[in-house]
Amino acid sequence: MPESASFHPSRVLFEQASLDYPLGRHLWDRFAGAVDRDVAEVRLIPSHNRVTGLPGRMAGAAYLEAKRTLVVGVRKGLDFASCRPSADYQLPLVTSCPGLCEYCYLQTTLGRRPYVRVYVNVEEILNRVGELARAGELARAGELARADRPISFEGAAVGDPVPVEPLTGALAEAVRFFALQENARFRFVTKFPDVDGLLGLEHRGHTRARVTLNTERVIRDFDHGTPPLETRLDTLARLTAAGYATGVMIAPVFLEGDWRREYEAFFERLGRLFGPVRATAPDLTLEVVTHRFTATARRIILERYPESRLPMGEEGRVQKRGQFGYFKYVYPKAQLDEARVFFTRLAERYLPEAAFDYLV
Repeated sequence: MPESASFHPSRVLFEQASLDYPLGRHLWDRFAGAVDRDVAEVRLIPSHNRVTGLPGRMAGAAYLEAKRTLVVGVRKGLDFASCRPSADYQLPLVTSCPGLCEYCYLQTTLGRRPYVRVYVNVEEILNRVGELARAGELARAGELARADRPISFEGAAVGDPVPVEPLTGALAEAVRFFALQENARFRFVTKFPDVDGLLGLEHRGHTRARVTLNTERVIRDFDHGTPPLETRLDTLARLTAAGYATGVMIAPVFLEGDWRREYEAFFERLGRLFGPVRATAPDLTLEVVTHRFTATARRIILERYPESRLPMGEEGRVQKRGQFGYFKYVYPKAQLDEARVFFTRLAERYLPEAAFDYLV
């Protein structure tokens, strides 16, 4: 495995049972053996679900320290959660992300457990995928999979698997696994560039590799601890050149200020990127997701980023009930309708080969 990665933990905690797996033992030897000398602490814990000894309140410096903590565990629950509308199921290879994006929904989802977790029983997790594919089931809906559509699995629902890929190799293992599946497809999304280990794999078009992009202003103001736009565009170009079905996720889109001019220039740049590979790119999808937030998310974000400039005022937003019963604040329908027309026009002009997976 490569010895460098985007993620350099300062503390690594191992669930005792993880040492019974080859990957767990490999990571223990790496960190406990002082291969990475910047790691201040390596210790065993009883369970990856009961992490103690971290700073108490997950705000300020304590939050940053937690995000630099790697927890190595065994994923015991193999009943995968639903992942609509992105996919049928979540595929739990990693939890959390070393990025510090202010708006991230994981601020709320993970709450007081923002540390990065990886799972060493990758083979068991993937075997469960095979069982679900063979059974032809769909996540929690109780309906049978249609014969003309394979079951889909999202590898980045609760974390970004790419920055830890040089440590685990789990993403490459998943890509190879799905290449052999006729009734299952895999997808993941990332902001990070650590994809070298994926470029030479035989994927048979069964994996869609997406990259989250945004305008340079949004990345500069809110996407802390993540690569700049140029690096992300390079990652997208490398994955496309490797023959992957690729995708662009543009999220979150802020309908504030001079947003039309900014996104017009952004799409023009995307069009130039795909120009040279347009004839050989298998296919390209677009996901455009406007900004939304909950009251709980706003409270947590302001605890962690007191000077945040995220537009989280209730004025100019409307309440909408989410799929799990909570209320979120979204842009009014008229603004969303305008954005839907605007981004459709941009795609038709600059990326005519792309299909929308999600719009607004």
